[in-house]
Amino acid sequence: MKNAEIERAVEILGRGGLVAFPTETVYGLGADASSAEALARLYAVKRRPADHPVIVHFASAQAAFAWAREVPAAAKKLAERFWPGPLTLILKRSAKAADFVTGGQDAVGLRVPSHPVAHELLQRFGKGIAAPSANRFGLVSPTTAAHVREDLGADVDLVLEGGPSEVGIESTIVDLSGERPVLLRPGRISKAQLEEVLASPVGEKIESITRHSGGLERHYAPRTPARMVPSYDLDKEIGRLKEKVAVLAFSRPDERVDYWLRMPREPQVYAQKLYAALRELDTAGCDEILVEAPPEAPEWAAVRDRLRRACR
Repeated sequence: MKNAEIERAVEILGRGGLVAFPTETVYGLGADASSAEALARLYAVKRRPADHPVIVHFASAQAAFAWAREVPAAAKKLAERFWPGPLTLILKRSAKAADFVTGGQDAVGLRVPSHPVAHELLQRFGKGIAAPSANRFGLVSPTTAAHVREDLGADVDLVLEGGPSEVGIESTIVDLSGERPVLLRPGRISKAQLEEVLASPVGEKIESITRHSGGLERHYAPRTPARMVPSYDLDKEIGRLKEKVAVLAFSRPDERVDYWLRMPREPQVYAQKLYAALRELDTAGCDEILVEAPPEAPEWAAVRDRLRRACR
């Protein structure tokens, strides 16, 4: 990434503009997190509900924690182990985190991404950047700069290139604003990894009322109706359907199917390819997408979460 591009991005952010940039999870749509006008534009471009909070990104843990009025020991442990990286911590907000970032809640989501372009941008900008995924609200997240351009076009002032996202799905979100840590959204960093670092149990989402990114029942969704089908039912479903169907599955292609994408059986590789695959199937001109359900094993929790929200 050329210095001139980063400098241009910093200038755009400084005057309230929008810059899409790569992170290790997905591409983010960045705005100055301290500017009400910039956030208003970000929400308008995303078509995001005003009470749906955004995650604020920083170059360092020290900068991130300045946005929290309390930083519990659990937050420091997780940050030391997983930052920079695909982990968002929700903490009680300081005066720096305004309602237009938190959706009116008393807590704020903070992250220090590891992608070198994101890190360079955050370091040069010197402030927090609010950055939900760089796509229209509720649709499939972008994992390449081309995806961003397809989705947002001229609504974004600059798109920084950074190659395909390494993780491919959004960050793990842990709520540390309550009595005990709660996993709100699974991601590359698993519940088991969190519990290992904290040496204590991490609660389930039902224990928290905190609104968070990716928390709605329908999210990450292609425009073509998608349905998750157990492996043992896939053959029967294909035989039953009369309309044109696209399939995302582990097994080899079936000649009865119009468009078939075969997915890897390793969960992290599957996650990295998932959104690009859903986008490809969405352009196949089919009436429905069938998705072979991944295993119910803990290592598939993040992929299953995204597919459950993407499917109707």
